[in-house]
Amino acid sequence: MIDARRLLIDLQRQVRSIEADLLRLAESDTGAADRLAKRYEAAVKGNRTGLPFETWRGQQLTQVAAGWVLACVFARFCEDNRLVEQALLAGPGDRLAEARERQDAYFREYGSHSDLDYLRAAINRLEDTEVTRALVERQNPLHVMDPSPDTATALLDFWRRIDPETGLLVHDFTDPSLSTRFLGDLYQDLSEQARKDYALLQTPEFVEEFILDRTLDPAIEEFGLADVRLIDPACGSGHFLLGAFARLLRRWQHLEPGADVRVHVERVLRQVNGVDINPYAVAIARFRLLVAALTACGIDRLKDAPAWRLRVAIGDSLLFGTRNGQAAIAGVTEAAMAGQSGEGEFVYEYEDAAELEEILGDRYHAVVANPPYITVKDPRLNKLYRRVWSACAGQYALSVPFAQRLFDLAVPGGFTGQITSNSFMKREFGRKLIEGFLPTIDLTAVVDTSGAYIPGHSTPTVTLLGRSRRPVSGQVRVVFGVQGEPKAPREPAKGHVWSSIVNNVDFPGTHTEYVSVDDVSRKLMSRYPWSLAGGGAQDLALQVTQVCQCTLADKVAGIGFAAITGEDDAFTAPATSFERRSLSDRRAFGPGDVVRDYAVRRGVDIVWPYDNDLRTLRIDASHPVWRWLWPLRRNLQLRRRFSVPVEEIDGFKWFEYREFYRHRFLTPLAISFAFVATHNNFVLDRGGKVFNRSAPVIKLPEGASEEDHLCLLGILNSSTACFWLKQVSHSKGNATASSGIPDQPWSWNWEFTGTKLQEFPVPDDAPLALAGRLDSLARELHATTPIAVVEKGAFDRETLNAAQSEWAQIRAEMISAQEELDWEVYGLYGVLGDDTNALVGKDVTKPPLQLGERAFEIALARKMAAGELETQWFVRHGSTPVTELPDHWPADYRALVERRLEKIADDPYLHLIERSECKRRWVTRSWEDMESDALRGWLQDRLEDRALWFRPEPTVRSAAQLADELRTDDDFLSVAQLYARDQDLLDVVQDLVRDQHVPGTSAWRYTDSGLRIRKAWEQTWDLQRREDAGENVGKIAVPPKYKQGDFRSVSYWRNRGKLDVPKERFTSYPEASRDGTLLLGWAGFDHLQQAQALVAYVTERQELDAWGAEQFVPLLAALAELLPWIRQWHPDVDPEFGQAPADAYDGYLDQVLLQLGLTRDDLTAWRPPAPTRGRRRKTT
Repeated sequence: MIDARRLLIDLQRQVRSIEADLLRLAESDTGAADRLAKRYEAAVKGNRTGLPFETWRGQQLTQVAAGWVLACVFARFCEDNRLVEQALLAGPGDRLAEARERQDAYFREYGSHSDLDYLRAAINRLEDTEVTRALVERQNPLHVMDPSPDTATALLDFWRRIDPETGLLVHDFTDPSLSTRFLGDLYQDLSEQARKDYALLQTPEFVEEFILDRTLDPAIEEFGLADVRLIDPACGSGHFLLGAFARLLRRWQHLEPGADVRVHVERVLRQVNGVDINPYAVAIARFRLLVAALTACGIDRLKDAPAWRLRVAIGDSLLFGTRNGQAAIAGVTEAAMAGQSGEGEFVYEYEDAAELEEILGDRYHAVVANPPYITVKDPRLNKLYRRVWSACAGQYALSVPFAQRLFDLAVPGGFTGQITSNSFMKREFGRKLIEGFLPTIDLTAVVDTSGAYIPGHSTPTVTLLGRSRRPVSGQVRVVFGVQGEPKAPREPAKGHVWSSIVNNVDFPGTHTEYVSVDDVSRKLMSRYPWSLAGGGAQDLALQVTQVCQCTLADKVAGIGFAAITGEDDAFTAPATSFERRSLSDRRAFGPGDVVRDYAVRRGVDIVWPYDNDLRTLRIDASHPVWRWLWPLRRNLQLRRRFSVPVEEIDGFKWFEYREFYRHRFLTPLAISFAFVATHNNFVLDRGGKVFNRSAPVIKLPEGASEEDHLCLLGILNSSTACFWLKQVSHSKGNATASSGIPDQPWSWNWEFTGTKLQEFPVPDDAPLALAGRLDSLARELHATTPIAVVEKGAFDRETLNAAQSEWAQIRAEMISAQEELDWEVYGLYGVLGDDTNALVGKDVTKPPLQLGERAFEIALARKMAAGELETQWFVRHGSTPVTELPDHWPADYRALVERRLEKIADDPYLHLIERSECKRRWVTRSWEDMESDALRGWLQDRLEDRALWFRPEPTVRSAAQLADELRTDDDFLSVAQLYARDQDLLDVVQDLVRDQHVPGTSAWRYTDSGLRIRKAWEQTWDLQRREDAGENVGKIAVPPKYKQGDFRSVSYWRNRGKLDVPKERFTSYPEASRDGTLLLGWAGFDHLQQAQALVAYVTERQELDAWGAEQFVPLLAALAELLPWIRQWHPDVDPEFGQAPADAYDGYLDQVLLQLGLTRDDLTAWRPPAPTRGRRRKTT
């Protein structure tokens, strides 16, 4: 039987292994490299891609690798289930021995062949039957490129692996039911890169059934079983196709019970159509459909199967075919058709233009899809889709053009259904779809499925149902969401939310705990944005709006971005990184994720390329800003400001921000907010910071006072504001582990835009006193944090403990003040009605509060205790559920909270705000963690003391040498004792540098894939240097960015990032010290100083140690890598050398290499020894 999980993990490794092999061949085999380069050029000219060559090539090789692996899967499935007579790859029982015997016989006949030839023969055997030919002939990407014979051998060995514990094949595909469900898991997760590129996501069976119930079934009733046809233009692994196949087959068998099932299957296969841009998705869909047909017919041998045609094609549904009788893209379809067999200029080898034109040029009675939810990264495709599909606007997601395409593919009156991302409902790019396109068709139902638990769907969804015709009624059926799934159900199809949707969608006027169903005016559904919140949420939002006479737009001078660098990773770094480079032109950086709880939390700094008059700096190559950014110059030149490369903008300097809104820096006061967060977070900034696009700013009119800002700050940070914003803003759901828990809506991220904020209703009064107090407390809180205490100096355990007590007290006062602010604001918006004074309680004594003691949390805890709900709120926030009012509270406050609890329980609206989705979370790190980091940072800063590294010349030191010297530093010892009590100082030092060093030698720093990217960067730098020298070098390519897997250690990746910007504290030279601990250089050395330290160390080792050449190679390789930089930044003749330093070190390097019998090529080719099992070295 198939172990789907184990199979997936093993096949992921096989795909990665084949990818690496193919990439090596693509770079070493001239013929393969030329073929790929020519294919890329044709794809670019044909408007099929705008990606960089390396990215495009990676995608192609992934498809080839997946093609080989999946072809083997198909062959093994057929062999193990005896759909083919002979076993050539492997099989359970005697089938494995049979496969080996047949391989021996093959080589007796073809003595010059390799395992690659045999593997291909085993796969090509599926071409022997008409019904499986399409699985392995040219439409499988495996034909694009062969792996090496050694890799083919490894793949054969993989399929024949024996489990030592059972003595059986590790992977046995035997399944009497011929289930192909495991292929759905392979589709989604076989390749991580493909999953990201294509947004691969399975459609659960219960979702597929819901949509087919409302599309295919009524289409059959209206158009007749014999005529109806269905298509899924984004078919993925074929879930909709399989569901439609089963439904149609049942219908035929019911209609003609005595007819041959093969006749029925033949008909159904003509009625079911699919297209997908991902080749291996189509391969899986075809195979699954084929097996379903075989099973239905009771056929147990492929040779007995009829020559069925499976109408599932590889291609781009948004480009191929026709639209409204016109060619989708002038030239694309025609050029594709010119080849007919798929050899056209604009068609990939695995696409069949004629088949695509036939399928996508037709029209269907039922059109269904679960389209990809991603935005289009490829710039050419992005433009093409905009030209073809009128609803595409702004930074649109693919859900927009597919929404149009589904109706375009339907016959007049045809039924459409799609589950798609709901991002278009509230994000600006959805306006044209909602107001321009959807009113032109018969949208019949909109179902909020964002609260349902749908496995794998971390993005919030909506289901759209409609018919391809003009609207026939003035209403649209809408299923509103009231609340999400209380916990992840064991059976998602039976979850509370999903069950409420299925059971009530046909009954307007129904209101349950989870959904409400109503027929809504079509005119209302033609207005952007959509809000699908039920349970009275829309009524409450309307009430809040109508109470106010003005909006935020009336109060402010503007809301928007202050600055957008276009490449934050290039401009930002810890302050210590800039200090090492003597870069003083910088400011504090404020991305959205540090804007929390009335403060901008301490983070990194950002290069500030402007003078005191906010004009771009006038600098040259000697300036630290220039030198910091120069390695990334080509990237920075090609940033785009409103689609125009900045290098084409008159007067633009390559080192400035992509967008700099000078007027927003003229006055210091501003309110900044987190663009993406779980709750509303606004902060008053008093100047000196640069907020990026994830933290837009609100600027008040000139002359506005600090009090004016505080009045708005209080309103905007209230729970009422959070409620209102969530009605009009887009929920990003729990797309990443850091952004939420699937069944905990309070943990989901939301996108709060300036456009929506302008419409925010502002009451006449404001909670000025409470807002001012919270702002003041936030500053006091920062002053008591461990990092602030440590920076003041002269601290000890007593000092830290006192600061902890003060910090906890201030935080409790902030929680209490925010609670009172929330209730006061309810009164300002009229939410409390006649009970305002009694519930605000201005004369009541308000004690400090701990998390868990707020009214809504007490109500939540009581429901938990009664078994009415489950929540992770208290666990996630480190608080204790409180069901009884604390005895230490003043009596008048206890009475106030009781009144508030009664109001929350009884009021039809207040409970919609007084809940975890709208109440401030007060998420913070524990004091212990903050203290540990502060002490660690102090110790690491002390390790960077120049006295340790200049003696007096630049020097490399081992961790043991550093520890020995620091044993006489009393301050260091005392702080080390606070940080790591009773640990040996060497252990402390090694811990401090463990994640703060990056090797100086590329081969120690990068994996093989990273070295290839590094080589591309070096080529770019060489061209930039020649360009600086006045040479016309033509267009300089932008190298690929790095990924985590391109670095040999996660800590290297964290210190460098995707642009490889050095932010580490130390440069390391693994396995190069005399004492066995890690050899280090200070990252504050410039390139010349690094070379000086290396040469001194190598010379010392030559004189004192009997090192072999292999020990010197990585050190000399590091020196060789420094030479281009020394030549660039230190070109002047050094009096000590009598020549330029680079020339002196060039000569030194050649001399040492000659002595060791080595060449420069030996340095380039060197790789670290493979890691050995067992004890980890101390040096790493």
